[in-house]
Formats: sequence, structure tokens, C-alpha cells
Amino acid sequence: MILRPLLVAAVGTALLAPAAGAAEYVPGEVIVREGSASAPATRVVKVRDGSTVRETIARIRRRPGVLTATPNYIARASFIPNDPGRLGAPGGWQQLQWNFAGPFGVNAPAAWDNVERAGRRGGSGVVVAVLDTGVAYSDNGRFTRSPDLRGDRFKRGYDFVDGDRRPNDHNGHGTHVASTIAESVDNGVGVTGLAFGAKIMPVRVLDRFGEGDSAAIAGGIRFAARRRVHIINLSFEFGRRVRARQIPDILDALRFARRRGVLVVGASGNAEARSVAYPARADAVLSVGATTERGCLAKYSNHGPTLDVVAPGGGRDAPLAGDPNCEPLRRRGGDIVQMTFTRNVRTFGLPGGYEGTSMAAPHVSGVAALAIASGVLGRRPSPDAIEAHLKATARDLGGPGPDLSYGAGLVDATAATTPAPPA
Repeated sequence: MILRPLLVAAVGTALLAPAAGAAEYVPGEVIVREGSASAPATRVVKVRDGSTVRETIARIRRRPGVLTATPNYIARASFIPNDPGRLGAPGGWQQLQWNFAGPFGVNAPAAWDNVERAGRRGGSGVVVAVLDTGVAYSDNGRFTRSPDLRGDRFKRGYDFVDGDRRPNDHNGHGTHVASTIAESVDNGVGVTGLAFGAKIMPVRVLDRFGEGDSAAIAGGIRFAARRRVHIINLSFEFGRRVRARQIPDILDALRFARRRGVLVVGASGNAEARSVAYPARADAVLSVGATTERGCLAKYSNHGPTLDVVAPGGGRDAPLAGDPNCEPLRRRGGDIVQMTFTRNVRTFGLPGGYEGTSMAAPHVSGVAALAIASGVLGRRPSPDAIEAHLKATARDLGGPGPDLSYGAGLVDATAATTPAPPA
């Protein structure tokens, strides 16, 4: 989200590519259509012992009168949560969350089916540490747990601002970020989370104004990395004048996390700059720029040669000449809507006004969680493998191939969770 300048940062049934071990068609059966094209007769032929479906199809197609011979393909119902959004009707979240299911969203619904077939519903088994203003994770004194982050959703975190074990959110930013990653689904409340089966580790490193110091941030990174989280999300940025030599403790902590096998995802920054801000600029971080509802680079988003990927962040289009998706003179695109505070730490809703690379980064963390859970990269993929996979499966935007505005492209959850076809 754009905060203070110092430190911020189609519904229905679909034929889907199968997850690992899932059959794409009924084994041992071929559907044959014979006779007249206007009134064909259809029958199911069983494959003989010792023959394959492909061999049987080739043999049947040579027979006179055969119109078609195909495998008996399996269609699977897509999982569409019933979360009502602001409409109060089942599935109303789709009217708000263009970032998940719209033309330039991260293509979430089919990805949910992929991980479901892999036995890891919603990214279950993956832990994402959210280093932010805290998360509304508990009922504690004046703090209230988010009504859409209920159940066994959290791993124990820490508050590096107040120095205690209660990293409650004092701002709303951290809860919004955590909700993008893992807000509960199919419960008739609010909207949806991307990796809704994953667990969140809340680590408070920013105060109620959205500001935090290097010592707290470095401590938070090391804390999460030592506790075997899979992903660390950093939805904040340092100012444009901050250089690597000025934050050596944070860079050391980021390298430590990478060595521990943790993927660190960071927001590129909201200064409209042609360079990515730290900490996302560090080599050990997957840097994320922001795109709009029309698939254009967001006007505020930092970009440049160290930008890795982009994800939905909302807001107005950047004035990129020659990019047909960019219409900066049209109305601004939609915000990123998730459940968080509306007035105080006890009142929740679906407020507008959240846009920024802070909102884009958790989309990448959520897609990474789904990719890990899908098993397409093995049991415990390295950060290098996850990063390479997200780039390889990203949707190309702008000119052909990687570029300074979009990096490798818009992350695609379905592509990232779909197993490679057999050779």
C-alpha cells in the first residue's frame, strides 16, 4: 500500500490439466462415433489387454464408417468459493477480486483445483511469514482476531517493535497483506485468500504508522528463517536514497534466509522510480512490481533491471507508450480488496483504497505457496527453483520476453501449479 515515504512499501466446469498422478481420461476406454455425421452412433470400447488407449484409437480409426475415436476424457468441476464480497450473494467475491480471477488476475481458480488434486487444498502445509505491521491473529485485550482468519491458521510469531510475543496489527496493512495470502474461503464471509490453506506466521516489524527500523527488520527475517517457514513476505520499502552499504544487517539476514531454503518476496516500491527499492532490490529477494486491472504497469510502481515479476497492485495505469494495455487517461482501475480494519483494531470490513506494490507482493507469496504445495517442483524446492519456476510460468506483458517494466511477467497461479506434460 502507498503509505508514508520513509518505509512502506470464469465460473463453472472446466477441463483441466491433471495434477501429478491424476488421470486425464478414463484408463482403458475409447469413445467411438460411427455411421452418419448427422446422426452418429456413439459407443464406449474397452481396450484389450496388452494394448494402450493410443494403439486402440489408431486401430479403430482405420475401420470404415468410423467418424472419430478419442479417449474418454474426464472433466472436473472448478472450485469456486461461496464468499459473498460486498454483494451478500454466494460467489460475490468475483465482483471485487479481479486480481484473482479477472482477465489480468493471477488465474487462481484452476490453480485451486490443481492443488486440491495434489491433496494440498489451498496450499496446506506451507507456512508464510508476514513481516509487517502485525496481523489480526488473536483476541487479545483491545485487539480482535479477523473474522476471516479463523481456525488453525497461524504459527507463533513475534513483535520486534514492542519486544513481546504478541504481534497484533496496529495499522491494518499487515492484516490486508496476510489476507491476500491466506484469507479463509467458502465460509460465507468476506472475500477469498489465494493460498487459503497455508499458515501465516505474523512478525511485527513496522509500527502503527507503517514504519520500522533496520534492526527490527533484520531480526524479523532471522526469526522467521530459523523457524523453517517456506516464504517470507516483505511488503515495505526503504527510501530511494538508501543503498546496500547502509543496510548490511538486513542484507546479511536475507542471505541467511536464502541459505536456510526460504524464498523471500519483496515489494519493488511505490516511487515511480526506474530502479527497485531495497530490500526487494537485494539479490536474495524476489522483487515484485505492481500491475493494474487492465494489465498495465501501475503508475506508482518502481521497475528497472532488477525487477523479477509483477502482480496485481491496483490503481492507475502508467503512461507506457506502445503498450496497448496502458490507458493512463482512463479512470483508475480497481483496488485490492481484502478483509482488514475499517475504523479501529476491532472493526473489520472490506475497505477500498488499498493499492501499491505492498499489495502485489503477497500475490506472489500466495502463488509460490500454491506452487510448493502442488508438488510440481518436488517435496522441498529451493528458493532458486521456485523463483525460476514463477518466472518461467509468468504471463508475458509488454514487449516479447522479459523487460524493464514487467520483469518476467505477471505471475500465473494455474501455470505455476500445472505439472509438465510427460515427454
